Amino acid sequence: MAAEIGHSQSPSKYDRLIAAAKSVPPVLTVVVHPCDETSLRGAVDSAQAGIIRPILVGPEGKVRDTARKLDLDISGFEIVDAAHSEDAAAKGVELIHAAKGEILMKGSLHTDELMRAVTAKAGGLRTDRRISHVFVMDVPAYAETLFVTDAAINIFPDLDAKRDIIQNAIDLYTQAGFGKAPRVAILSAVETVTSKIPSTIEAAALCKMADRGQITGGVLDGPLAFDNAIDLEAARIKGIKSEVAGRAQILVVPDLEAGNMLAKNLAYFAKADGAGIVLGARVPVVLTSRADTPRARMASCAVASLYANARRQHAPTIAA
Repeated sequence: MAAEIGHSQSPSKYDRLIAAAKSVPPVLTVVVHPCDETSLRGAVDSAQAGIIRPILVGPEGKVRDTARKLDLDISGFEIVDAAHSEDAAAKGVELIHAAKGEILMKGSLHTDELMRAVTAKAGGLRTDRRISHVFVMDVPAYAETLFVTDAAINIFPDLDAKRDIIQNAIDLYTQAGFGKAPRVAILSAVETVTSKIPSTIEAAALCKMADRGQITGGVLDGPLAFDNAIDLEAARIKGIKSEVAGRAQILVVPDLEAGNMLAKNLAYFAKADGAGIVLGARVPVVLTSRADTPRARMASCAVASLYANARRQHAPTIAA
């Protein structure tokens, strides 16, 4: 078995991730409204890399015109015609229900449009698990592949929602081949429990929930401030002794605003790439943005592919 990802500092964490995805069968992927360069090229590049097999859902004329303008070959892809972006989202979800895809991928429509179709009470892709988002981040200065959750879906999650957010992230980490028993840091402004900061109380409760088997598969600690979650010396100075402090692999933020700012700080100050994936639905949902680098877009597809394959069989461990 190959070594796990993230045990030595490297600028090529995504390269190993993409290589691992190439080693499993490409996954049938429903690409919703791929009508601009970012979304269509991302699907084509990932298909050419052998990571996904796309079904393109959108206005057929517009999809083909975009491909012609960009000189992209989509001749081998199935195209499902849709009147507009909202119709494309609805038809994409219908294809998942019809077992014609194992991944749903966002194209050039607003995230809200796609997620409305995914979360619809009638005909959506809900499960009994809360839907949440994970940024899988390649931070050049950090030894680990870093998960940040939830920075895109749940605005002010309560305790039960945070339980699902954590469980979703742990399941992705373990099932997609990143390793076993990830170290989960539940972030707040401080590392001590105080009634003045509610997120510290929730962090402590979540750790106790893990002790009681309500969250499984990971090692939790919190509350932790950001510095002592990711820096061993900062943890030592504060006298924090735990398996997680200074070595976190999953960062659980208090709310969406904090998570969004953290992810963007890592992207713009630390030059990190961030692959985005939504979990807790019937299939993984790939969320890309116009700001994503080509490598980040392909990494998003790679994470989703590994996770989708793991639903059928054990995915390979990502090579170090």
